[in-house]
Parts: sequence; structure tokens; C-alpha cells
Amino acid sequence: MPNAVIPSTTGRVVPIRLVAEGVEIIGNRAAAWAEANGFKGGRGELLALPDDDGGLDAVLWGVGEALDPMTARALPSRLPSGDYVFEGLDDDAALAALAFALGAYRFDRYKPLKDSSLVRLVAPPGVDLEEITRIAAAAALAREMVDTPAADMGPLQIETIAREIAEESGAVITTTTGEDLLTANYPAVHAVGRAAAPHRAPRLIEIGWNVDQADLPLVALVGKGVVFDSGGLDIKPAAGMRNMKKDMGGSAHALALGRLVMQAGLKVRLVVLVAAVENAISADAFRPGDILSTRAGLTVEVGNTDAEGRLVLADALTRAGEHEPDLTMDFATLTGAARIALGPELPPVYTDDDALAADLMEAARQVRDPLWRMPLWAGYNDSLNSGLADLRNDPASWAQAGSITAALFLKRFAPKTGSWAHLDIFAWNPRARPGHPEGGEAQSLRACFAMLRTRYGQSNHRY
Repeated sequence: MPNAVIPSTTGRVVPIRLVAEGVEIIGNRAAAWAEANGFKGGRGELLALPDDDGGLDAVLWGVGEALDPMTARALPSRLPSGDYVFEGLDDDAALAALAFALGAYRFDRYKPLKDSSLVRLVAPPGVDLEEITRIAAAAALAREMVDTPAADMGPLQIETIAREIAEESGAVITTTTGEDLLTANYPAVHAVGRAAAPHRAPRLIEIGWNVDQADLPLVALVGKGVVFDSGGLDIKPAAGMRNMKKDMGGSAHALALGRLVMQAGLKVRLVVLVAAVENAISADAFRPGDILSTRAGLTVEVGNTDAEGRLVLADALTRAGEHEPDLTMDFATLTGAARIALGPELPPVYTDDDALAADLMEAARQVRDPLWRMPLWAGYNDSLNSGLADLRNDPASWAQAGSITAALFLKRFAPKTGSWAHLDIFAWNPRARPGHPEGGEAQSLRACFAMLRTRYGQSNHRY
């Protein structure tokens, strides 16, 4: 996919004026044309201003009651072919340019798009175009991984992408696969993934960057990589299984964020851990009632094989803790309960660290990448009790709060050093709209990167 934001062009450039609702439109001609066409600056309104020859002189883009630069995400799918430039943007220019780049994403691996128009934006003066390009590319990587069907995005393909990311930044990567998971003490990862075909064997992928620089803080990123979730023997209904290619969205986000951290050269040691498995059905699939061992030494009674993501994350989080990180963040398409609580567009974040929560929420606000803090309510811990094991993977029904109890389960395995945050992302647009095609979506990626950048370097950027 070509870059949607370019440094310059020798051809004609059409100006885009962002207009807030109720704000006077500058220029008699533009104002008269807007009035004649009923343009009022409402969010998502677009009006082309013709020149004397019937060509395109300028574009008015309505942003609603207040200037929101992220509305520019819809522009690439609304504009005719050509090169454009924003007019009248100062502090918001960088975010608007990034929004434009995010809105240009198209997934065309299997079907060429009928619309072959090429819409480009000339970067506003003073913005860091390289940074915008990197962030947009990271979001595109996460979305492409989620959009790719499970047949072409199995554990091996996730490992291949991880290797490419590691190699481009000089990081070290190790992978533990199949039966070696038992020898290396990743029993929960093995149990969940052992039913898959041999060429889709489960694996634990670990990337290490700057790990020999002991004076730097260590950040661990952990991703759930369930490439397809049938539900296991507790099989999902057809409707619930249809989009389960996206259940590896956590791994896509961890890898994309890790790449951003390395590309930006943040002053950290970085460990990225991905548990890549397929929750398949076969004679060797793990069963309801099984009691699984974990790397942490805790035993888990399996009440439902469709609550598998927390099992593979348990081993991965335990491994993260062995590095004694200063900060750990895990990403997972973990629960439908999170969607019931907050819907598809607002991911919950769980952490006991108030300072980390405040930093994440402020970063989310600054870069317009929404998050919402949810409580790790200790009163629901008892719902994880098991009479046969240390805990159960399906909380008792009295607790009801499925996203919270899933987070409480993960907390049992989270590193004991530093801070930990869990992000229960959806990684999906369930409805198509301009700039947001139905399918894979990067959620919390920009907010987490902005928080890390503020803490560990390059805090002057706002996107």
C-alpha cells in the first residue's frame, strides 16, 4: 500500500479546509457556495469548491461542533484522485495527517479494489513525516494480521512476522514449538494448542532488544496469539466462530507496538512475548474438567475450553515476570463481556497502578485513541476458586463481570515487579464507515506507544 502522506509533490495540490459547525467560512465565494449547497460544517460533511474551469479548487470538510483532527481519517475514501494539503491547521496538523494515513488503509490481499483512485496528502510543515509513516504502518500491520484468514495466518506465519520485526532492529528472537513446550515448561500453551495440525503447532515466541543494557528499564509486551478459536470441545456456535480469525489480535498489537518501540529507539530494554496457538478440536484436544499445570506452578481446572486465551497468557506472563520487568502490558481479544460493558470501540484497561492508568488515559486523550479504565475488583476473586485446583478458568456465574474476572485471573500470573496493565481489545470494526472499513482495527496501539514515548523518550510528539 503506497504512502498516503508524502513530503512534497510537483503537481497541483488542492487545499482542504477543516470547518467547525457554526464557524464563519472565510471567503465570499466559498461562503456563498457553502450556503447554496447547505454545507454547515457538520461532522463528516464534505463540499467540493469548483474553480472557474469546472475543476476542483478546494475542499471544505466539516468536523462538527469542535475541531477533531481524527475526522480526517474519512477523507481518503471520500476524495477524488489527487494531491491535497490541509489549510489552517497548527497544533492539530500532525494528528490530522496521521488520521489521513490511517484512513487510507485497505485490505486487498485476496480481491483487488475496484476503486483505483490515488489520494495523497502533502505533509503539513513541521510534522515528523517519518514518525507518522511508522505509526500508520504499525497500525496497518496489526490490521492486516487480523484481517488475514486463519489458513494464512497460523502460528508459523506469526513467528515469521516476528522474525522479520526482530531482524530489522537487530533484536534476538527465540521460539519454542510443539512438544518442546513441555520440556521448556510452557504446559498451558502446549495444552491449548496441541490439538492443531502438526504444521500449525503451538509456540512461544520471544523477542529481546537491548536486553544487555542493564541500566535501562525493562518493558515487557505480551500478546495472545490464538490464530483461530473454535471454542475447543466447548465449541462455539457458527455465529460466534465466524470472525475468530481475529483472536490473535493481541499478538498483532504486541508485535506492532514492539516494532514501534524499537524503530523509535526508546530508552528501554524490550521483551515481546507471543503465545501463538490454534484452539482446535481433535482426539487430543484439552477437555472440560482437565486440570492443567502452568509455568507459574499453579494448577487450573478447565471449566470451559473456550476460555483458552487466559491459559496461554498465564504462561507468557509468567515468562515475562522472569525478566523482572519495570512495566508489563498484555494485549488480548479476551472476552465478549468487555464488548457488552463498553462496546466495540472503547477497550478497557486494567491496572492497580494509578500513575500508569493516568498516563495511559492522558496519552489516549492526546492522540485520540480511546481507552477506559476498569476496576480489578478484588471482591470477585472468589469466583476463580476451585475445589480441585488452585483456580479455575471459568469464573463462577455469580460474579457476572466476565471481563473483570478474566483480568483477575491474569493478575495471578502477572509479574510481581514493576507495573502491569491488561488491555482487553476487540481489534475489529463491526461496521463499515469512511476511514473505518469493516474488519481489523488497531486499538490502544497509538495510546500505548504515546505513553511509552513520554516515559522513555521523545515526549515532544503528539501522535
